[in-house]
Amino acid sequence: MNFKNKDLCKIRTITTFLSLTDDKSEWKKQILKASSFCSHLSARFLEHGYAVQSVRIVTNPFGEYLNTESLEGAKEDLSYLSLLLASSDLSGIRVRFAIGEARTQTEITLLPELVKEFGDLCNVCVNVGIDAAGILNNHLIRSSAEAVSEISKITPRGEGNFNFTVNFNCDPLIPYFPAGYHKKEIGDCFVIGLETPDLLVTVLKDFNRKAETSDHNDLFKEYFQVMSEALQYHITMINEVVKQFETNKEFTFSGFDSSAAPSKNCSSMVEVYEQMGVEYFGASGTVEASSLLTKVFKSITGVNLVGFSGLMLALTEDTGLARGTVDSNYDIRSLLTYSAVCGIGLDTVPIPGDTSIEKISALMRDTGTMAFRLNKPLTVRLFPVPGLKAGDRTVFESDDLCNCAVLDVP
Repeated sequence: MNFKNKDLCKIRTITTFLSLTDDKSEWKKQILKASSFCSHLSARFLEHGYAVQSVRIVTNPFGEYLNTESLEGAKEDLSYLSLLLASSDLSGIRVRFAIGEARTQTEITLLPELVKEFGDLCNVCVNVGIDAAGILNNHLIRSSAEAVSEISKITPRGEGNFNFTVNFNCDPLIPYFPAGYHKKEIGDCFVIGLETPDLLVTVLKDFNRKAETSDHNDLFKEYFQVMSEALQYHITMINEVVKQFETNKEFTFSGFDSSAAPSKNCSSMVEVYEQMGVEYFGASGTVEASSLLTKVFKSITGVNLVGFSGLMLALTEDTGLARGTVDSNYDIRSLLTYSAVCGIGLDTVPIPGDTSIEKISALMRDTGTMAFRLNKPLTVRLFPVPGLKAGDRTVFESDDLCNCAVLDVP
């Protein structure tokens, strides 16, 4: 059957989670341990027909090991880490590094300059919680909004915000950046994340070619079945490779993030919606289809599901979603609405460069309110684009980003 084709299911990431201390003499050993583990596991996956696109290393909160007493001290420590990562043998596979979470307003103020200088080796998040009365920590939100605004001004085209996100109700061990963070009490471990839009589109097309009914209820039951079966097949196969490999216990396998994780180099999630009869992403029926897809990602059995394990709608990482902004198929409020039945919130959303700190903060509070009210993980990763207003086209140059129209912030 077509869905068993391993080319349809890429391993987006092997993400290792480890802890560093302020003893820099130990850093080399830890980084080499993680890079060696990822390199060997990547080779094993390739032997079994599964391509690995990237390997990632996530640490405990950077305030536990970087010198945060000054910006210069933090930069010096990150420069050393960058050298260690550059010297790791990873067989040409892309390496990304996350410095964990920023936990204080003081740490957040360091982020714009660190992101500017270290880019993809300085992925970082802020976890915003609620108090006993259920009120969000607006001090952290305000500081984070200020960081977003500053990053947009000091990095080319504001692209540095690709490396910074604000988390609401997110647990550790998310394998995708920059939302991933680690707690040292969990111990050294790893998580597998997949890229499966090609798989989902293929099985839906195959089914629709053979479908003998037009009854909506029957169709949606079948859509769920064929997508769940295909995803379960590949996760089971990949899990078998992991079990055979896990003789090295330096990293414990914590599970899979079953999210589809689209990129600009695979099928768009918009094609999945269209195959399920939604005229375009944003049309009537989008919420229903989003809910069904979320159920598919949650349906996997026989393995531990971690991270988001849900529907990811990363606007500028998905060619179809990016095109939808140009066609005015949806707006920022629509994305928030869809987050009620899926995730991951407002991810890689370009907004006018002059959007105020107050509006950015309000968007974060709206998203955070939904996350805790609905008990689901949501994030906010916004791209204020200098010099652009709502409706203008972006001119991003990053290999990770699609160009699209800037969305208005009402």
